Amino acid sequence: MSTPTLSDRPVLVITGASGGIGAALARHVAPTHALSLVARRAAELQAVGDELRATGSRVLTITADVTSRAEVQRVVRETLARFGRIDAWVNNVGQGITRMPSELTDDDIDDMMRINVKSALYGMQEVLPHFQATGRGHIVNVSSMLGRAPFALQRSAYSAAKHFLNALTANFRTEVQATHPDIQVSLVSPGVVRTEFGLNARHGGVDSRALPESQSADDVAAVIAAVLHDRRPDVYTRTGSAARIAGMYASIGVDP
Repeated sequence: MSTPTLSDRPVLVITGASGGIGAALARHVAPTHALSLVARRAAELQAVGDELRATGSRVLTITADVTSRAEVQRVVRETLARFGRIDAWVNNVGQGITRMPSELTDDDIDDMMRINVKSALYGMQEVLPHFQATGRGHIVNVSSMLGRAPFALQRSAYSAAKHFLNALTANFRTEVQATHPDIQVSLVSPGVVRTEFGLNARHGGVDSRALPESQSADDVAAVIAAVLHDRRPDVYTRTGSAARIAGMYASIGVDP
């Protein structure tokens, strides 16, 4: 398959693109997509954008906090003003937490929901009218294995937020596809990824890069890129994850 010309490349918005999975995904798809890269960290985001522009890629960088609906609306406006359309949107913003469930505060819960759920909800809702007008589009929400299995006690509020995101994604997909079957809403669930995620957790945390059974951000980015291509609705990033989760659910809950 030939590489699309600069003018006809599909337009992809990636939030949380200043580092980690988001930046890795941007590098992975830059040869085939026009990119609107979004993050709060202006200097780091600009560095990613400059790196990709140097390779000939079409890249717009937007410094924004996507936990604000108004900021997400601005991202949509600026992307459409630059490229004329949006073909896909990856909600990749997230933050962990290090606090046992019995110690959680109101602020802990509010932060986990604002960062891990509302940021994705705003992205889904604000890009949807454009997708409905064109009749096609693709949203990818980056979740977590902890959104299926609550096996890290210190991440309990993060795990709960990702469970919320998983249910929201499935319900959003069902609602939208009832009238617009060519709009896909996908969920991608990584496990531990070798990024600064752990160090950036609320209340601090263990460096994710030091944990066992981890994946690189590049490996996860490759899975997300594949989902953007084949539009599967629900994908893990490691072989064996589906069986592991199925086994966990088979072991809990019994009929009356």
